[in-house]
Parts: sequence; structure tokens; C-alpha cells
Amino acid sequence: MSLRKQFISGTIYIAVTKYSSILIGLVIMAILSRLLTPDDFGTVAIVSVLVVFFGLLGELGIGPAIIQKKELSKQDINVIFSFTILVGLTLAIVFFSLSPLVSSFYKQPVLKNICQLFSITILFACTNIVPNALLLKEKNFKFLMFRQLSIQLICGTLGIFAALMDWGIYALLIHSMSSTILTFSVNYLHRPIKIASINILSLKKIARFSIYQFLFGFINYFSRNLDKLLIGKFLSPAALGYYEKSYRLMLMPVDNLTNVLTPVIQPFFSDFQDDKQRIYNAYLKIVKLLALIGLPLSVFVHFSAKELILLIFGDQWIASIPVFEILAWSIGIQVILSSSGSIFQAANDTKRLFFAGLLTTSIMVSAILIAVFLFNNLEAIAYFLLIAFGLNFFSAYYILIKKALRQSIIPFFKQLFVPVLLAISVFALEFLFSRYVEINNLYLSLGLKTGIFCIVFLPVVIINKNFTALLHNN
Repeated sequence: MSLRKQFISGTIYIAVTKYSSILIGLVIMAILSRLLTPDDFGTVAIVSVLVVFFGLLGELGIGPAIIQKKELSKQDINVIFSFTILVGLTLAIVFFSLSPLVSSFYKQPVLKNICQLFSITILFACTNIVPNALLLKEKNFKFLMFRQLSIQLICGTLGIFAALMDWGIYALLIHSMSSTILTFSVNYLHRPIKIASINILSLKKIARFSIYQFLFGFINYFSRNLDKLLIGKFLSPAALGYYEKSYRLMLMPVDNLTNVLTPVIQPFFSDFQDDKQRIYNAYLKIVKLLALIGLPLSVFVHFSAKELILLIFGDQWIASIPVFEILAWSIGIQVILSSSGSIFQAANDTKRLFFAGLLTTSIMVSAILIAVFLFNNLEAIAYFLLIAFGLNFFSAYYILIKKALRQSIIPFFKQLFVPVLLAISVFALEFLFSRYVEINNLYLSLGLKTGIFCIVFLPVVIINKNFTALLHNN
């Protein structure tokens, strides 16, 4: 099978996975959001942010390094796998030991038990790094699709059952923990790896690539999670619950548009990592696709914020609407920007990825600190994040295109011309509809707004040749 056909096939499998996951995830979250309280979600969100941090420490950039490095032997893989088990076990013990401090810092006694239980998740997340990376490296996207959808259904059902049994906050733990444990179990059974003694030479083969990948992830963590840590401490768990729901719903199109392509980009583009021109030409088509979808979608989601929040999560989440309306404007920018990391990786330039992330984090952290300590409300945090996302878009792409790929940035911005015009057209119609038409039925209102979006969006996409020619190989 040709590279182009493999890329298309992989993208299709990822697309089916992601969009099926959206539907399943929305149904599960809609049910859990009606059975549990904002306090429950906010409390678990505090621990989840910390678990992500420890997972990042355990990942150490190893996953992308395994995908990128073609010369790794079977013994090297065994050594790296054994290393991740050791790291995961160490981090799990540390996280378990820190649980009283976390509970004391946030003045939430229940956090102690939650942290101790989540330490198991850290161990399995670290142990899963190598098996999952190998499945991606081998382009086994069909298996990954069935694995993810099956586990999502099973774990969602377990979480809902626990919530119906009045297990409260622990229903969310069951939902999250069972997913991590099952994912590792299925991956390992499908792609078993032997345990070997730690060999420094094997680790050195991925060290140069992985260290900058890890440093990028480390600093990027704070740009993505500092807001949640501070809201949980200086506002309240309920406020964090409202904010986390808005942020997660905003990220859903970002993750499920960009991540249709990013899992495929590095495994395929790394095959011609020394041909920067070829990478850039192919990436411009991806940018056009993401912009055509993401920028108009930002407008639609902003004007449909009320309907989406109330229909998906229920009336108790009405306080999330203003934050979601603001964050929705960033969807288009983030859809495009989230794909840039895979291009840094495919170009074998994680060093510049790290420096781009350092600049991005500086901007994001500054915005969050100003919003939390000077304004101390959720809407201000959302506005400052929106500004930060815009600044990060320009800085990150300057570094990627001019420095890493050594290409002209003008063709990149040309790809955004039609998507911007499309977004303006959607804005004009949605604004007029929202301003002059009043409909009390949420389903009808959302249906009409969706219809307006489709009337503008679909004809432009159909007639745009670059959209259908996106995956053409030069």
C-alpha cells in the first residue's frame, strides 16, 4: 500500500474513533452531569490535574521518541519498557505519600483517599507508554479504534452504574481509573513486551529526542493546568467544576478534530524527516482543512453555548455558559495550533518544540496569574486565556515555519484566507438570528443555528478543491 493510501486509511480509522468517542463521551457526561454535582466534578478535577502532572513526569517524552527512532531493536524496547515500569512504580509511591499534603493544601479531607486511589492510575499510565507507542509506530490504527471505543463504553457504563448506586464522587474515579487500567491490559495482551534489565545504552538512543519532548510537555503542562490548580485553591471546587465543564466542552472539538490527524502525522511524516519542504507542503493542506472546520466552528459554538451546556449537562450547570461563550472563540485557533507539535516531532526538532513551548507557557501563565489574582472571577480568566491563545498562535508558527522548517510563512497565512471569510459569514448570520429571533425551545434553537452553520459551511467545503485534495502526495 502506498504512503498516501496508508495515511488516508490511518486517518479514517482515527476519525471514526474520535467522532464515535464524541458521541459516546457526550452521552456518558450528560448522564453523569445529572447524577453528580459541580462540587464532585471540581474535586476530582483538582486530583486529575495532579495525576496528569505525574503522568507527564513518567512519560519523559518516551512515546514520541519510540515512534521517531527507527533503529530501536527488540531488546531496546524491552529495556525502555522495564524503565517505564520502574518510573511508574516510583511516581505512584510518591503520589500516594503526598496525598495528606494535597488534602491539607486544598482543605478537602476527601482528597486524601482520592489521591491514594489515583496513584494506581499513575502506575498503569506509565506502564502503558511503550505498548501504546509501538501500536502507533506500527500504524495499527484499526486495533486502536476498536480498543478505544470498547473501553469507553465499558468504563462509561461502570461510572454510570456507580453513580446510580449513590457512590457519589467515587463514580468519577471508577470511570477514570478503569479506563487507564483496561487500556494498558488490552495493549499489553495485543503487543506483549518482555521485562529486561536496565541498559543505559538503550536509553541513550532515545535520550536526545525524548529530553526536549519531555521539557516541552513539562512546561506546557503549566500553561494548560495552572488555571485549574489556582481556581480550585482560590475560588472553590464548585467554581472549578463550572470552569472545568466549560473548558472540557471547548476542548472537545479541538481534541477530536486535531487528534484525527496528529496520531497519524508523526508516524508517517517521520519517514521523510530530512525533507522539510515536503513536510511543509503537506502540512499546509492539513492547516487548510483544520482552519476550514475550526474557525467557523468557533463562531457556531459561541452562539450555541447556552443550548449546548443546558442540553448536554443540565440546568445545574447554567453558571458555565458565560465562560464557555468566551472560550469558544479560541476553538479555531487551537484546532490549528494543536497540530504544530506533531510537525516539530516529524521534523526531528524537539529542541525548537521546547523553546516554542517555553514562550507559550510564559504567555499563558502570565495571563492566568493576572486574571486570578487581580480579577478573581471565571469570566476574566476566560478572556485572558483567549488573548494568550492568540499570541501563542503567532509565536509558535513563526518558530515552526521560519526556524524549524526554514520556509516562508506567507503560504501559511494564505491558507487561512478562505476559512476566515467563511467564519465571518457564519458570524453575520448567527448574530442576526440571535439578535432578532427569540426561541424558547432549546432543541429547536440549536437545530436552527446548526442549519445556519451548515448552509454557509457545506457549499464552501464542497467547492473548495484544496479540501478534497488535502491528502494528495506531492
